[in-house]
Order: sequence, then C-alpha cells, then structure tokens
Amino acid sequence: MMKTYLYPLLVVIAASSYGVVSTIIKLAMRSGFSVSEAVTSQFFFGFCIAVCIFIVTSRTKLSFNGIKILIFAGVFTGLTNILYGRSLNYLPASLAVVLLFQFTWIGMLISCITKRQFPSRIEMISLLILVIGTIPAAGLIDVDVSHIPFQGWLWGLAAALCYSLFLFVNGKATANMNTSNRLVLVSFFALMMSVVFQSPEVIWNGTLFSGGLWMYGLALGLFGMIIPVYLFTIAIPKVGLGMSSILGAIELPIAVMVSVILLSEHVTTLQIVGIVTILLGMSLPTMLNSNILFIKTKVKQHYSTK
Repeated sequence: MMKTYLYPLLVVIAASSYGVVSTIIKLAMRSGFSVSEAVTSQFFFGFCIAVCIFIVTSRTKLSFNGIKILIFAGVFTGLTNILYGRSLNYLPASLAVVLLFQFTWIGMLISCITKRQFPSRIEMISLLILVIGTIPAAGLIDVDVSHIPFQGWLWGLAAALCYSLFLFVNGKATANMNTSNRLVLVSFFALMMSVVFQSPEVIWNGTLFSGGLWMYGLALGLFGMIIPVYLFTIAIPKVGLGMSSILGAIELPIAVMVSVILLSEHVTTLQIVGIVTILLGMSLPTMLNSNILFIKTKVKQHYSTK
C-alpha cells in the first residue's frame, strides 16, 4: 500500500516545486533582472548543484549510455522555461500559467498516442474536473483577453507542449545509469539551451554574483531543475505519463498559493473554489485506484482463508 502512494507523491512534490518557479522569477524581475537573466541563472546553478550531487553520491564514472534520450530531456527542459518566459512578455501571469497548464491534456494525448489506447474513464473524469477548475483558480473569470497578442498564446501553448514532451522523455529509462548521473547530463543540456537562447553573459560579466542574481538562480536551480528532474526520473516510469500529467496539476494551486504568500497577491473566493476543484480532480484517480486495489486484496485474502 505504501508503494501505491509513494510514486504519485513524488510526482506531486516534483510538480509543486515547479509551481514555485514563477513566483521566484517575479521576485527577480522586481529586483531589476530580466526573465532571460533569471532563466540563465537557473540552469547555471542547476547544473552546478547536479555536479555536486553526482560527486557526493556516485561511486562510478560519468556514463553516457542513452545519451540521445537525455539530450532531448535537457532540450525540452530548457525550452519549457525559455518559452514560458517569452509568454510572460505578452501575457498576464495568470493567463501564462493557464496556458502552461494545458500540459495536462497534452500529456494525456501523447500517452494515448504512444500506448495506442484511450485513457480510462477515471482519467477522463479527472481531466474534465481539472479543466473546469483551471479558469477560476487562475483568476481569469473577469479578465479581458481580447487584446492579448497572438504571440503570447503561441509561446504559452508551445511551453505546455515542451513540458509535456519533457515529462514523456523523462519517463524513459536509461540502461546502466543512476539518477544522479542522469541529472548531470539533463541539466547540462538544459544549460546549453540557455547559453544559446538566453543571456549567458551574466555568467562572466559579474551580474550573476555581484548583482545578487545568484540568490534567485540558486532557488530556481533547486526548485526548477534539481527537485523536479530528480523525482520525475524516479516516479514517472512507475506512475505513467497520463497519470503524471494529472498529478502535475498541483503546479497551478501551488503557484497561486506561493504568489499570495511571497508577492502578497490577492486571492478571491472563486480562486479558492477553483483550487479545491483542481485538488479533487488530481486526487480522484489515485484514491479510486487505491480503493480498487484494497478491495481486490481483501477478496484474495477472503478466498485464500477458505
């Protein structure tokens, strides 16, 4: 029974850490840094932390088995943050989060295509509940979106697609490679994406350390790279992409709650209702599946005693 909840819990913790990222980026912007600079600092410190973890925990040399999968994992990790940052230049933060949140059904669609099977009834009901709760949770009921540029919608949905692909690729096993080894390579390729498309100059021009950007980079590297990639690597192969996409819905409620605490943003009753709806939708499959497993176990015990 413990294993039934352990891996879904790891997915929830990983997704929750992603929910903190948007607030940290907002705090960095308040301090005068751009989104591009914040994202670059994220991947720089993420890679540094990953190397430290590998040195401390691994007794073997760095392995490059399955390098193709890890290149894609790193690329999609980097693109998710880069595209999400681009969307924030055109969209209000609440709408950007909602567009990124579309990874729930995109991930389910990718799972259906790769497995060549339809989602279960429980997963469909859960997905519907998540979609219903998204709009009020993000506070978009009274927001006028008619003036939003097309580029904003495009960047936001592209970020959701890359996040879904990251979850899919990160669920692929790599032979003879431990988790810390995999973390180093994924974070390295994510850093390379940042070097190409973001602001790598902050690493050598002094901004990263003398300007205080390192504090945000350290937090972003931890919550936006190390925790999610490490835990997703362990849990997604056990839970599956479809269920992981549903459990990952915790990201939006966490983003709202952290913004209230750290940014003093106002939360309405309608948003609270939306958050509760999302929590219900994401927990429904796990609760129902565990109940079914419990009933089957009881039935087996009953017949085995006869």
